[in-house]
Amino acid sequence: MGWFSRRRSRTWESDGVPTKLDREGTREDLAALEQFVATHTGVEFYLEPETTATDTTVVAIAHDGEWIRRRTGSPRVAAALARRLTVPLYEAAKLGYPERMRAWNRAHPERRVW
Repeated sequence: MGWFSRRRSRTWESDGVPTKLDREGTREDLAALEQFVATHTGVEFYLEPETTATDTTVVAIAHDGEWIRRRTGSPRVAAALARRLTVPLYEAAKLGYPERMRAWNRAHPERRVW
């Protein structure tokens, strides 16, 4: 039966390396997080784990709820950046996101991402 051979060709490169559906974190991503911290007050980082579609990401949320999401490459890089910028780092999977972020999203529907 050819079911498994067809399925493998969609999820694996010909040399046996798993395909990556998204790009990895870059220096530009880290610079964007640094810029956000420099231009906003009360910023907190929320770590999002790597998935099959996206590299490890950090959501930076300011005191007013404005936020950005950028790839960091690994939790270790995210933690080092948070330490260097003296920003608290929380695990989004454990704590969730603060209400101020949801309120900001409601007030700015143009930023809604589907």
